[in-house]
Amino acid sequence: MTHCAEDYTIDELMVVTLARQFTSDDIILNGTVSFIPVAAILLARETHAPGLTWVAGAVGVDAQPGYLMGNTLDPTMWKNCVMYLPQWEDMWSYVHRGTLETFCIRGAQIDKYGNVNNTVIGDYYHPKVRLPGSAGMGDMGSLDKRIFIWSTTHNRRTFVERVDFLGCVGYLDGGDSRERLGLKNGPQLVITDLGVMDFEPESKRMRLRSVHRGVTVEHVREQTGFELVIPDEVPETPPPTEREIHLLRDVIDPKGMRKLEFRGAGKSVK
Repeated sequence: MTHCAEDYTIDELMVVTLARQFTSDDIILNGTVSFIPVAAILLARETHAPGLTWVAGAVGVDAQPGYLMGNTLDPTMWKNCVMYLPQWEDMWSYVHRGTLETFCIRGAQIDKYGNVNNTVIGDYYHPKVRLPGSAGMGDMGSLDKRIFIWSTTHNRRTFVERVDFLGCVGYLDGGDSRERLGLKNGPQLVITDLGVMDFEPESKRMRLRSVHRGVTVEHVREQTGFELVIPDEVPETPPPTEREIHLLRDVIDPKGMRKLEFRGAGKSVK
């Protein structure tokens, strides 16, 4: 029998929720500062998706680092991989041909159609804030990838009506606007510190799928800078199991690296 954990933190719930989206058929690569996705990948492999192939830091194929350390592009994460994939020579060819089909993205701004901005806040030529840039996000959003978005700051600064700069294509203007450009797949879920969102099939507007324990629908609505699609019934996000928490805390991430990207992480979900 699977026992649900009672004592878990929001960062752990986010990792577990993301891990449960992955399957043994997935081939996934990660970007920089991606502790939550990498922890989720490792957790999925230890539980329900042992066949999942992880290209660590877009270099180490099927890496077995033991546990999270350093940063998510650090060579320590490539330990015991079956091969090194030269990034500039080979990796992008696998991305473009569709072999590497799953990617996780975080952005400074996310809008109601799953478009993501990590480039500038304000006007591009005279920005209020210049951000690190989209890196490979632009490619990933435009090349038929299954995109999972995560954010540890669910508020009106992050979740905006319209992104200031389109760094990663979601569902563009909604409806069939992505499909009309010949783009398949797209954002699947948005996992935040407040809940889980998906996208309404016809309008492609972000829709509230579940709220985390202790969070109300009204609070999510207040913290979102656009009108979410709210179903009549919004369930609570399924909790982690005791085994998932054990693996995450004691095997996969004993140093708590996932907390580095989570503002205020460590607070229990009550």
